[in-house]
Amino acid sequence: MSRHQRNLLRSVFHDPPSGNIHWRDIESLLKHVGATLEPLSGARIRAKLNRMEAVLHRPHHSNTLDTSSLLHLREFLARAGVTPSQYEAKEAQRDSGQVAGRPPEG
Repeated sequence: MSRHQRNLLRSVFHDPPSGNIHWRDIESLLKHVGATLEPLSGARIRAKLNRMEAVLHRPHHSNTLDTSSLLHLREFLARAGVTPSQYEAKEAQRDSGQVAGRPPEG
């Protein structure tokens, strides 16, 4: 995960919710973590990630997410197991040379 995406994920979970998160960045983050995005009618998008599903809404009159959309996205990511702490734990595990499902060598 790039530094930009890691910071974006932290921003999504930061309290109070930011009013300056752009939809195109969220779309990129979702694709990076493996979500599939399916356009629905209007500004709705179905996102599927780790057996979880949510209908997200693209902003209508601006490029930034409003607070309720951001909180909905945060809830979806948390249910799907994508939080800053979980990603940092995976990166630390990867950096230490461990591979998921394989015992540490030594």
